[in-house]
Amino acid sequence: MRTVIAGGHGQIALRLERLLAGRGDGVAGIVRRPEQASDLLAAGAEPVVCDLESASVQELARHLEGADAVVFAAGAGPGSGSERKQTVDHRAAVLCADAAEAAGVRRYLMVSAMSADASLAGTPEGMDPVFADYLRAKGAADDDLRARTDLDWTVLRPGRLTDDPGTGRVHLAPETGRAEVTRDDVAAVLTALLDEPRTAGLTLELVGGRMPIPEAIDEVAGVAGS
Repeated sequence: MRTVIAGGHGQIALRLERLLAGRGDGVAGIVRRPEQASDLLAAGAEPVVCDLESASVQELARHLEGADAVVFAAGAGPGSGSERKQTVDHRAAVLCADAAEAAGVRRYLMVSAMSADASLAGTPEGMDPVFADYLRAKGAADDDLRARTDLDWTVLRPGRLTDDPGTGRVHLAPETGRAEVTRDDVAAVLTALLDEPRTAGLTLELVGGRMPIPEAIDEVAGVAGS
């Protein structure tokens, strides 16, 4: 399998690249800055320099040609303002889905966020306004993806991310309730989702739990196929 990861220098993306390369898959990571290439090479991934905020669909599609799957793991990141939530978390996600369709790559995983909701009104009490804009941007990107019929998409919505070592045990379901999950386990779940076509068409929340990842994937895939 060859997988292209948008946002290839992110913390989850680098973990995913190491997992995929470690099992012998081909993996490329799309990055914005050339100086990030060395970290991808160290992870076993091919660096592809492309600015998702300015690239055309045709330009990005050329980088996706020949891939078996695309993972959108890009994000504006902490410290960015509301404008970049729109240009990266929403519009770049739409661009990447458009490019995947143009390149004929059907399998598409979206790394989203718990509580992402394009219809979120105003700023809930106690929430940072920029974070509210982030949830709206991620929700709009999810809605766009889920309306597409030419992609075999899966939306993964992790809980609060930690850098603790992965446990290999998770709670994966359409609704899980809010809790933490390690970035290691998110990357491991993404790897397993790539291998399970029956999870196409699902929006799944992910937090730490008690079920081994292979069993958690089998359970949601089985429910989807029943």
